Amino acid sequence: MTISEEQNFTIKKKTGKMNNQNTIEKMKQMRLTAMAEMHYTNIDNNINQQYTNDQYVTMLIDQEWENKQNNKIKNLIKKANFRYPATIQDIDYSANRHLDRNAFERLALLDFVRNHENIIITGATGTGKSYLAQALGNQACMMLVKTLYFNTSRLMDLLKLARLEGTYTKNLLKIEKTDLLILDDFGLAAFDNQSRQTLMDIFESKYDRNSIIVASQIPVSGWHEIIGEGTIADAILDRIVNSSHRIQLKGESLRKNKLKSPKTETN
Repeated sequence: MTISEEQNFTIKKKTGKMNNQNTIEKMKQMRLTAMAEMHYTNIDNNINQQYTNDQYVTMLIDQEWENKQNNKIKNLIKKANFRYPATIQDIDYSANRHLDRNAFERLALLDFVRNHENIIITGATGTGKSYLAQALGNQACMMLVKTLYFNTSRLMDLLKLARLEGTYTKNLLKIEKTDLLILDDFGLAAFDNQSRQTLMDIFESKYDRNSIIVASQIPVSGWHEIIGEGTIADAILDRIVNSSHRIQLKGESLRKNKLKSPKTETN
């Protein structure tokens, strides 16, 4: 019994669909989700036939790679625990607060992270210190740099609790392994003996290995008194100040500008 050309075509078509389905299932099991979804869509719409085999494989791989990169970025931003979304693109350079656009955009290239340097941002409340710090942090995540954001006093409280629970070293190691640490509202709460030593441990673990961004209402000249205990204060400041880029913001609070778009910087 011979098989007609039509029957042979039908068999090949069904076999092809089964093979494609098996391939898609294998992709999913290997967690190549984006590749599987694109392959399914392309097969369903016969788009795959528009490419050579090499072109088609390259397209699938590029789709999967881009998806994994986006997932990494989302995960880094989530783990950074920023207080609010801040981006380099939404920074307001028109406000009269002495923010040099060229200098800041050079910092946004993240050479300071690669060089294990620090940034200190100071200024009165509402001038945008936190926003600038977190915009740089978000930019770092976009470039796959591990980042953590903390309100300084809350971090001190968390690490005090960690000492009691016996997890202090573990938490300090997590901070140490972070490429960029952001300490916001530095100096608003007084440092007691324990938090002073904790601060020293953090700065010592990061010194010349990773980068720190410190945002504070207090000018650097007042940090020695706020930290207290002269010898420790000297050691802490020596590890952060001498290797830092400085941004000193001036002017009135940006929050007073009620006409500002909700998408632009207000913090």
